[in-house]
Order: sequence, then C-alpha cells, then structure tokens
Amino acid sequence: MDNLEKQLICPICLEMFTKPVVILPCQHNLCRKCASDVFQASNPYLPTRSGSLTSGGRFRCPSCRHEVVLDRHGVYGLQRNLLVENIIDMFKQESNSSKPAPERKEETPMCDVHEDEKINIYCVTHGVPTCSMCKVFGAHKDCEVAPLSSIYQTKKTELSDGIAMMVGNNDRMQGIISQLEEACRAIEENSRRQKTLVCEKFDKLYSILEEKKREMSQKVTDEQEEKVNYIRGLTRKYGDHLEESCKILETGIQTMEEPEMALFLQNTKPLLKKIEEASGAAHLDKVERGYESMDRYKVNFKKEGKALRSIDFIQDDEDEDEDDEDAEAGAEEGEGTQTVSGGAISAASAQPSAPQQISSSPSAATSTPST
Repeated sequence: MDNLEKQLICPICLEMFTKPVVILPCQHNLCRKCASDVFQASNPYLPTRSGSLTSGGRFRCPSCRHEVVLDRHGVYGLQRNLLVENIIDMFKQESNSSKPAPERKEETPMCDVHEDEKINIYCVTHGVPTCSMCKVFGAHKDCEVAPLSSIYQTKKTELSDGIAMMVGNNDRMQGIISQLEEACRAIEENSRRQKTLVCEKFDKLYSILEEKKREMSQKVTDEQEEKVNYIRGLTRKYGDHLEESCKILETGIQTMEEPEMALFLQNTKPLLKKIEEASGAAHLDKVERGYESMDRYKVNFKKEGKALRSIDFIQDDEDEDEDDEDAEAGAEEGEGTQTVSGGAISAASAQPSAPQQISSSPSAATSTPST
C-alpha cells in the first residue's frame, strides 16, 4: 500500500492527486490545478479568465522536462486520467476501512467536593456514588458504604430486569395496538355492510311507495278518462241536435216569408211537426250536479307520516316481529286490498259512478243541459 501511495503523489504539490487528474503527452500525471499553476508560471503574460488560463501555450513536464504544447483550451484541453482517479478512490476507501477503530478511553468521574479524588465507593444510605474522602471526612462519614463493583452488579441486574419488563410491556402494547387497528378495520367494514343493508331497505320502501302512487294515480286517471269521454260524447249529441234545430229554424223563417197562402199552408204542417220534435230535448242524457267532482279520492297520510318519522333501528329481540310483519304485509298485498290506512279509499268508492239519466217531462222540453 505504501508503494502504491508513492505512485499516487503529485510531483508539484507532493500530495496525493486531487481530482480531476490530467495526463500529459509524456504519460505523466498532474493535478489539473497544479498543471494550471505550472502553465501560468511558464506563461505569465498570457490572458486569463476567472483566474485560470484558457488560451494556448506551452510548459515543460516537471517529471521528465518534456515540452507540452496546449491548444486554445489550455490545461482544460488535456485528457483526464480516469483510471488514476478510480485508483485514488479505491485507495482512500481501503485506507479508511483498514484503520483501526479509535480506542475508547474510559474516563473515571471525579468527586465534586474533592476534585482530586476519584469516585470509588457507593453510599448505600443516600444511594449515590462518592469518594473515600467523603466517607472519612465528608458528608458520608456516618453512612453505610459498599464497593462499586458489588453495587454495580446489583444495579446492572435491576436495570436488565427493568429493560426486559419494558420490552415485554412494549410487546403487549404493540399487540394491543394491532388488535385496536384490526377492530377499527372491522368497524369500518361492518359499518359499510350495515349502510348497504339500510339503503336496500329504504330502496324497497321507496319502490312500495312508488308502486302505490302509480296504482292510486291510475284509479283517478281511469275515472277521469271515463267521465271526460262521456261528457264529450254528450257534447257531440247536443251539437248534432243544435245543428238540426238551426236548419229547421232557417226553413221556418223562409216559410214565414212565403206570400202565397196555399203554398204557405202546405209547408206549415210538416214544419210544425219538425219544430215540435226538435224542441223536445228530453231524449238526450243530462249530467247530474257534482258529476265533475273528484273529491271522493281523498287521502290522509298523517298516520303513515308519523310511522315513517318514527323509523329507527330495531333491537335484536324485535327481529322475529319484523319477519312476522313482512309476512303479513305480503299476504295483504296478495289479497289485493283496496284500503289505504288513514285515507279510507274503498274499492266501491274507487269505481267511477255511471251518469244518471233524468226522465223526460213536458216541463223540461225547452231546458238546457246543466254541467
């Protein structure tokens, strides 16, 4: 190693090469900084930039005196010797690893009262280490003392036992922490599962309400269509009758303007018969009062709303009751019940009533249809 270190000494600074290392044309090596110093000393009048020579010039190798000619880049144009740089790195690494570790010097504490005396005994009474002078002349002269070695072994055993106990406690603590973390994960998973179940229950409730809403709305729609169709048909009948009456009226006016008495009397008899028939509207249906009302479809969801607002989680002993209620609800749906709790909508009232016809009478011959 010593011979290798000699080969890695720079001939200018006489120290180990400092990277970057440049190789001269004569195959000798220099630190780039040292090469720059030699070059600048040999060419003092060449221009420099930032303290380093940058233009071409020449100098002699300090080892073999071979003349080195540089280009316009100066010493920065010389090639780096990467092999030597790597050898330097390996040498420094090997040297650092082969150096023995510095010996640890044991420092013996000194007595605070008697600065020249080493602490060499242990005061059992006060539980502190002290020196012999303190036992003979000082504060511990009436105390029980013991050699440091015996107390050292005792305290070391106590400390070892305490450390072992702390290690065991730490292991138990780590186990508890792991259990708590597992409990947190279980809580989160159970919470997600229960939320999913609650959402499914509410979705089922929504679907029941939606189905019931469609069913009840359809009942109202069916009666609406039936009544509207009936009214429209009746309107067409009255329209046709009105059109026929207008034609007869026009014929009667034309007959009134007939100057020939014989022709007038000839046309009057059939015309009067048509007027008598047209004036009698008793054969047409009429609508009873309140026929357009849809008030029979009344609902009152106060009881159901109160029940919905009271929805909450059930206890474990209520699970069987919930199953029984679900079975009863399914049976009621199968029977096709028509009753809404609190709404009192019966199957009989849900059916639209047929329009009642009013019997004809002479007094109603000239009356108009009431709506």
